[in-house]
Order: sequence, then structure tokens, then C-alpha cells
Amino acid sequence: MATTIGFIGLGVMGAPMARNLLAAGYEVVAWNRSPGPLDALAEAGARSADGPAAVAAEAEVLITILSDDAAVRAVLGGPDGAIAAARPGALVVDMGTASPALARELAAEAGERGVGFLDAPVSGSDVGARDGTLSIMVGGEAADVERARPVFEVLGARVTHVGAAGAGQVAKACNQVVVAVIFAGLSEALVLGSKLGVDPAAILDAVGGGMAANRIMEVRRDNFLDHDFAPGFKIDLHHKDLEIALGASAEVDAPLPLTAEVQQMLRQLRAAGHGEEDDSALLRIAEQRAAHRIGDDPARGS
Repeated sequence: MATTIGFIGLGVMGAPMARNLLAAGYEVVAWNRSPGPLDALAEAGARSADGPAAVAAEAEVLITILSDDAAVRAVLGGPDGAIAAARPGALVVDMGTASPALARELAAEAGERGVGFLDAPVSGSDVGARDGTLSIMVGGEAADVERARPVFEVLGARVTHVGAAGAGQVAKACNQVVVAVIFAGLSEALVLGSKLGVDPAAILDAVGGGMAANRIMEVRRDNFLDHDFAPGFKIDLHHKDLEIALGASAEVDAPLPLTAEVQQMLRQLRAAGHGEEDDSALLRIAEQRAAHRIGDDPARGS
């Protein structure tokens, strides 16, 4: 396969995504801030580069999946960034979650240099990244979306072109609002049912067959039931994502009271040292408020 893919950002999501591209036959040249994940990917067949600009110089399609606006801007923007180093005609695809404003800014910078740009954040957590079943929400020019589609189809099960530059990040902000509220609501429901004496697993089985069924209930079932909060998606990152959504809501006077409440719950978990845990750790807050640990005998208290 002729296309060389540059890949920057080998975290919980990025590392399995890059591995899927290797498995599909793409040549992958990569860089990561910490060397461990980069060394592991090199063992799987990728080539290592010594920085973002070096990756961009070789890549026909450059993918980044980074933690926040500051990281995206540092890697892609400015005279020393990857966009400046990219070949004319190359395509840069930011698949992390950043602000719509930054996506539009980088798209303009890329356009001035003859480089395509897509904001294409993903949803599906670590499971979707490993299985290649992510949902990909894309903002940018239609022609660039079609150029990237073969790559997207390796990484995801659904590719939706939402609109112009920045629209992908708008869709992701909406996605993160819904996901946050579901995690919080599911946590409260499990505590309610358990404290009323019903097995939490039975609650999930029963509720999962009706209108309340959702993907989170399936993918994070064991996390809730086992109190296993190993991160599929970190609280710190979801907190950052909701900051983006709340900031955007302020710009257009679109109140998000449920989102704001869940953001406070995430903030409480971060303050207590749980920011590296999975979103399912919102169960901690619901249990604390009710003085009950799901699965315990309600007659014994917490």
C-alpha cells in the first residue's frame, strides 16, 4: 500500500489506532512525546521519527490524536509545527478532541500552505480503537474527506461528514455531553436499584432491554459491577471535553445545566485524585451521596 501515514499521539486511543493501520498494510511513521509507546509501535513495524516536523515531512496523510488545544497547537501550528513541515498536497487529520475554534484556525493555516486539513474526532473509547469500530465525526472539505475515507474505514465503523472545518469538533462536543450525562445517570440508577435490594447486574440486564439501552451499559458493564475504574477514557480528558462544550455554549447562549452538574462531579473526582480513572468512576460520587456501595446488602449500610 503506497500511502505513508504519519501518526502523532500514541495514548490509550492512538496506539491501537496506529496498530490497526499497520495491520491494514499502511506504512506508518510515528512520534510520541514519551518513548515507551513509540518503541512498542516500532516493534510492531512502524518507523520512528524524531519529532512532529520529521513525521510530517514524510507523510501523505498525517494523523494526530492529542490531549488538548495546547498540545494540538504545539504540534501542528506555527513556523516549526507539523503543518509548516508538511508537503504541499498532504492531508492533516486531527482525530483528538479540541475546540472548534482551533480546528478552524488550523484549517486556515493549512490552506495557506496548500495542505488539506480535517478535524475528525472519534468516539468509541479504547474498545472501539482496538476493534476498529470508532465513530468518526469529520469537519472539512468534502474532497479531503473522500481522500481520507480509506484510512477512516480502517479505524472506524461509521464516518460522518458533519460540515465545514470545526463541525467535527462541534459534533464531538455534543457527543461528550450525551456520554457524560449517561455515565452519571447510569451511576445513580445502579445505586438506587442496589440500595432498594436489587442485584445491579439484574438491573443492567433489565434496563438494557428497553428504551434506556445504550452502548456504555454494554462496554462498561464490568467496570461498574466490579468497581474497576481502569481507564478506557480518563476523567481528566472528559473534564477537558466538557470545558470545551460549556465554553462553546456560553458563546451562543445555549444553557447546559445537566452538563454543568456532571462537570462538577468530574471536578470532585479530580480533586480527590481520581482524574486518571475511567468515566465509570462517576459511580463513586453516586455511592458517596447515597452512603451505599452497589452490590452490598442495603441493610448493612455502606
